[in-house]
Amino acid sequence: MDAEFALELKGICKYFGQVAANKNVNLTLEKGEILSILGENGSGKTTLMNMISGIYYPDEGHIYINGEETVIRSPEDAFKYKIGMIHQHFKLVDVFTAAQNIVLGLNDEKYKLKNVSAKAYDIAVKYGFMLDPDKKVYNMSVSEKQTVEIIKVLYRGADILILDEPTAVLTPQEIDKLFTVLRKMKEDGKSIIIITHKLNEVMAISDRVAVLRKGEYIGSVNTKDTTEQQLTEMMVGRKVELKIERTKTEVQKPLLEIRNLEVNSDDGSKAIDDVSFYIRGGEILGVAGVAGCGQKELCEAIAGLRPLKGLIMHKGESIVGLSPKAIIEKGISMSFIPEDRLGMGLCPSFSITDNVMLKSYSDAKGPFVDRKTAKKKAEELIRQLEIVTPSSSTPVRRLSGGNVQKVLVGREIDSAPNVIITAYPVRGLDINSSYLIYNILNEQKAKGTGILFIGEDLDVMLALCDKIMVLCHGKNMGVVHADKVTKEELGLMMTGSLNITESKKDKNIGIAKDSNLTDAEWAAVEKEQQAEESKNEE
Repeated sequence: MDAEFALELKGICKYFGQVAANKNVNLTLEKGEILSILGENGSGKTTLMNMISGIYYPDEGHIYINGEETVIRSPEDAFKYKIGMIHQHFKLVDVFTAAQNIVLGLNDEKYKLKNVSAKAYDIAVKYGFMLDPDKKVYNMSVSEKQTVEIIKVLYRGADILILDEPTAVLTPQEIDKLFTVLRKMKEDGKSIIIITHKLNEVMAISDRVAVLRKGEYIGSVNTKDTTEQQLTEMMVGRKVELKIERTKTEVQKPLLEIRNLEVNSDDGSKAIDDVSFYIRGGEILGVAGVAGCGQKELCEAIAGLRPLKGLIMHKGESIVGLSPKAIIEKGISMSFIPEDRLGMGLCPSFSITDNVMLKSYSDAKGPFVDRKTAKKKAEELIRQLEIVTPSSSTPVRRLSGGNVQKVLVGREIDSAPNVIITAYPVRGLDINSSYLIYNILNEQKAKGTGILFIGEDLDVMLALCDKIMVLCHGKNMGVVHADKVTKEELGLMMTGSLNITESKKDKNIGIAKDSNLTDAEWAAVEKEQQAEESKNEE
């Protein structure tokens, strides 16, 4: 085989029962190259990478490292061939320090943590990471945990790095920092594989793109010679319209009203500071903000999972102090997709059927749960949301990240709520699946459901939402009409440079009445907006 290739796969196959996760895959990775692997959820991307990193063993095919055929039966074998994988769900021990996690499993420096810390710090400096080797993992942000995982494989001498959805839970600033680090690694001769769904990131960071579809290798293209539209068509196998329709519905009364809400974070600091807004029936209200600006605490407060000050009204009735179960029974459903997808909302070891049943098992009139109905619902969700799984009895931990997400979102929507609180519902989903979720939300909106949509992609929010509320350090910077505001103006609000609840100078951005305005202030704003619309019509 060609020694110019850092990695070469020939005829790789992997089966799980009757399901072919990978079928006759041929793939090459050049030395000093960043290769992106694209494919829909369940296309076999992670399975393929797990075989390279020693977690799975291929049923058929050959793996070559630097031109020599290798047999990789375990992660230890993979490290022997200088292969390291950074998983989507981090493999760290929370109570250990960064240095302890980095050296975990190695015998040669078991008791020389000072040496480990010094070497890890040198690696971090070399590539531009920020790392405190003595910091406990449970005190780290998501990006810090990812840094530990990357340095862990570099410490062990990895020349081939595999990153599974590395940007799924990072802020735009953290993504830029990660890409800078990856480019430095490339310059240092490292070969890097990135599994991702974000086409804009693929175009920004990769040299070449390889596409998988239903477990089979479709082909590869040089990034500079392709477009996002072409890559999408390669993934899906047909032309896909990358456009979100904002459905028009009749304006209804507010279903959920939040007044003067205050919520503390886990460390006692104020995460939500005197925030007021409402969600109408048949309306999608987006919440924009830099990660960590109170989105998580807002969701948990509404769901009854966190103490609060202020008032939350559902159809004119206060729900403050009610248990999460009582809130759900009133028709408020929360599909909160946290940083750790399997840590909240779903039980990883339970089957899809059992996870569907989690919200309804207590409704059983006798001592026995109704598994028959739950199984029927699970199979319907699998069909509707195109969940790739051997069966409804498969544990969710065995599903790809995107399919896990589909199970959670599908279960929440299946309960026919009148208010849906959804945070990052398309995080880690491929293009086709993302648009499937957008369509489902629009269908719920058309039925008169009020939706709170917390997202990361401003372009999506501008296309999907009717109004957008912007949070900055837990404060409401204002609520604007999505079809009247620009991405740049939202950016100013996200950084705190523009607060339309305090200053009413910039009326052109489409201030909504929800922005805590007095009746007199709103009348003035409305008058100016009407005048502007009349001017435009002329």
